[in-house]
Amino acid sequence: MTTATGHTQAIRASRVIGTNVYNTEGQHIGSIEDVMLDKTSNNIMFAVIGFGGFLGIGERYHAIPWSALDYEKNQEGYVVPFTREQLEAAPTHDIDELTGSDGKAARDASYDYYKVQPYWY
Repeated sequence: MTTATGHTQAIRASRVIGTNVYNTEGQHIGSIEDVMLDKTSNNIMFAVIGFGGFLGIGERYHAIPWSALDYEKNQEGYVVPFTREQLEAAPTHDIDELTGSDGKAARDASYDYYKVQPYWY
């Protein structure tokens, strides 16, 4: 079964990790490093988009609501509906911050900043 945009409803995490992510202007902003799962509600909390750093040192991560990513076959990657300026001003986290407080602090900051309807209401 497919979604309204023609995408499948199910996808393996291994196919998602490493996929490039672009903004609305077609600029490459990073790649999906991981996905955070909300085990108690059976939802995806957010995609972890890596950017910056060198050889993993000093890398910061964007927690972007999963529902904000849309796969574009022509770009062979995900597109987020945010401008470069929005992404540059967005909250970033180190790896420990992404998982601290069960990921809720990063999740809440992300959904609030990007004005995405929370899945947990």
